[in-house]
Amino acid sequence: MPSILPNFVCFYRRQAGKAEQFTAFLLCRRFLRHINLLKRRYFFMEMRIIDTHCDTMGECIARSGGKITLQNNPGHINMEKLRQGGALAEFFAIFIPTYDSGAGKGVTLPPYDYFQFVYQAYLRELEANQDQLAPAMNGADIRKNQAAGKISSVLTVEDGVPLEGKMERLEEFYQKGVRLISLTWNYENSLGFPNSKDPEIMGKGLKQFGLDCVERMNQLGMLIDVSHLSDGGFWDIVRHSKKPFIASHSCCRALCNHTRNLTDEMLRALGEKGGVVGINFAAQFLNEGAEYTDIDSVVRHMRHIRDKAGMDALGFGSDFDGISSTLEFQDYAGMPQILQALSPHFTENEIEKICSGNMLRLIDETLK
Repeated sequence: MPSILPNFVCFYRRQAGKAEQFTAFLLCRRFLRHINLLKRRYFFMEMRIIDTHCDTMGECIARSGGKITLQNNPGHINMEKLRQGGALAEFFAIFIPTYDSGAGKGVTLPPYDYFQFVYQAYLRELEANQDQLAPAMNGADIRKNQAAGKISSVLTVEDGVPLEGKMERLEEFYQKGVRLISLTWNYENSLGFPNSKDPEIMGKGLKQFGLDCVERMNQLGMLIDVSHLSDGGFWDIVRHSKKPFIASHSCCRALCNHTRNLTDEMLRALGEKGGVVGINFAAQFLNEGAEYTDIDSVVRHMRHIRDKAGMDALGFGSDFDGISSTLEFQDYAGMPQILQALSPHFTENEIEKICSGNMLRLIDETLK
């Protein structure tokens, strides 16, 4: 393509005067700029994304009594929006609302029973969308599904509370296809303690059952998720996990002082272990007290993660359908807008790593 310009100009040197030559030069330069712009737009539209956390299955579908599905969900994610946004794989979380908390409003089932309730809804959605969506247990499944023209679905559990200290339930979850567990949500459970404004709670590490689960998850081939975990629990994962781990939906505490976010020391440790941070789109984790998620703030946190944890530690963990923020890019279909905003700060190869390369590497190293 660059050879067009000199050839074009040489032709006009022979055929036209100086004014015509200059006009031709400007037209040719404008033409090349237009071609490059089209190439970049095509690049962003062709990117395939792995998103490591959404609450669509539990918060939108399972509780709707069959009225909301992956075909008609009006929220952040449905099948059409996944296609438009360039989804390669979506991590669908079964969020376990503790029924005595505000998040569990309207939920009367105990945690283990609630898992089973949402799991059945998940199976129904896989069946209903089998021509477009397929389960994935590992990287080979994701690549096979992609070759078949299907988006991969990875099943996760947000909050280890339904384990209730029973290792056989961890084994059961693995057999059901769960490949990632967030060890805690915002409450203490049998594994450990959550992030907290209380320094005493924040400093507490994993309980013995939590340490046993870390060892067994390493053996089985399950991702350990530190999002929502106490600082003390995070450092226990660093010390005891033999495999890389993930912060599936977290941001940077140095940029937004929220207990859910990771400190620079945590980011460095996670990067050194080979882990990945999925950037969270919740406004209050990007800017203190915010309710609106702007793309510039997302990019700012992503650049900080790269600088502290390394380029190989960066990914997407949207928290779609689990956040109430107003999004500049609206929903999953707007993901290419974020990729375009990344382009002044990251190379095309780096953007490919953010979209899927880093997570595929982590999946290949951990999941079985």
